[in-house]
Amino acid sequence: MLDVVRAYIEKNNLLTKDRLVLVGVSGGADSIALLTVLVKLGYSCFALHCNFHLRGEESMRDEHFTEEYVHSLKIPYSKVDFETQQYADYHHLSIEMAARELRYEWFEKKRIEMNAQAIAIAHHQNDNVETFLLNLIRGTGIRGLCGIRPKNGYIVRPLLAVSKSDIIEWLSSQNISYITDSTNFSDAYTRNFIRLRILPLLEKINPSVRTAILCTSDNLSSVSSIYEYFIQDAKRLVMESEDKISIGKLLQLPSSDTILYELLKPYGFSAAISNKIWSSLKGESGKIFYSRNYKVLKDREYLFLLEIKEDLIQEYSLNIQDNCWKGPISLSFTITDYIKDFQISRDKQVATFDYDKLSFPLVLRKWKDGDWFIPFGMKGKKKLSDYFSDHKFSLFDKERTWLLCSNNQIIWIVGERIDNRFIIGKMTKKILVMNFLR
Repeated sequence: MLDVVRAYIEKNNLLTKDRLVLVGVSGGADSIALLTVLVKLGYSCFALHCNFHLRGEESMRDEHFTEEYVHSLKIPYSKVDFETQQYADYHHLSIEMAARELRYEWFEKKRIEMNAQAIAIAHHQNDNVETFLLNLIRGTGIRGLCGIRPKNGYIVRPLLAVSKSDIIEWLSSQNISYITDSTNFSDAYTRNFIRLRILPLLEKINPSVRTAILCTSDNLSSVSSIYEYFIQDAKRLVMESEDKISIGKLLQLPSSDTILYELLKPYGFSAAISNKIWSSLKGESGKIFYSRNYKVLKDREYLFLLEIKEDLIQEYSLNIQDNCWKGPISLSFTITDYIKDFQISRDKQVATFDYDKLSFPLVLRKWKDGDWFIPFGMKGKKKLSDYFSDHKFSLFDKERTWLLCSNNQIIWIVGERIDNRFIIGKMTKKILVMNFLR
């Protein structure tokens, strides 16, 4: 067993011996074996125990046993108490999910606090088989059928190379005691139901079903790598910027609905919402779809992604004496005397004004209905709504646009165009140059 786990750790680059490893220990066979194996292999370990207080005296028994065993190994130890049922009720979670969230959140907190290289968890081959079936029953994409990964961020699983029976046999050969959670024999939990009811039935069809499932999972992991490569390639092709997806390029790809879902999933869009977005691609513009923190606008030839921000302040007063102002956008200011040969920048990110035509403080705000200005080079008024339409601003472009105002008059559509009334001329004495730094 030691040789198998050592080889698995080295093959998957899970751990090094020069830094601390946190080890989750419940007192059961799997975690006791994990801790013992890592100690025997020479890793510097620190044991962590969670008491979820779900089984009364049995929970306290687990805690005491774990503490005694860890101390027998002369390993440092820390434990935490959770009000798991209360947490589950408050967050509307199952007990299993509540315990998982609490456990991993605390593990990560301890990892950061102790600057540990990783958190070792005692998942083994049987857990991999059960996870495969659990995901298959619930409905999953290809990733859900790839099983448990040996490494996920700072979580490592050195025992995935061995089975439950391997663990029990090794503990017995080493004369090492462990405790058994009574809930392991209850099929009230879905995973237990799979372990106690479904797998025995499948083994009647194929006695080697566990091995077959693991082989299938490994094969799908290879397929998943190809799938991920194609998705990244598609992303480079259809995303013209971080928030802009070309509809035309997307629809030229095979399984464009699946590709769209993969592009939107990191932003919290469910498969159902992604399908609605995909169905709208050939329809009219203007439709908006929401996830929790983002929205997608279908606008002509593109899908635009925008983060939903609760920005209650829509107006800001600017003190240009500070030379630089930072808020939802960043601006820099330079005041200089006018000289005959002064060159006005043609860059849209730079605006040049006659300083004496301005009233201070300047105000930065969002646009609203009825706003108008006189575009540089023109003499007549123009509504901002018409300007936006003429220049093909999407709804998202409008939402992201800021206006710089002097005495309630628009002097600059920031990063776009200045107002003709505030440009420098023959009578100008001082100049204000502003740079839009984004």
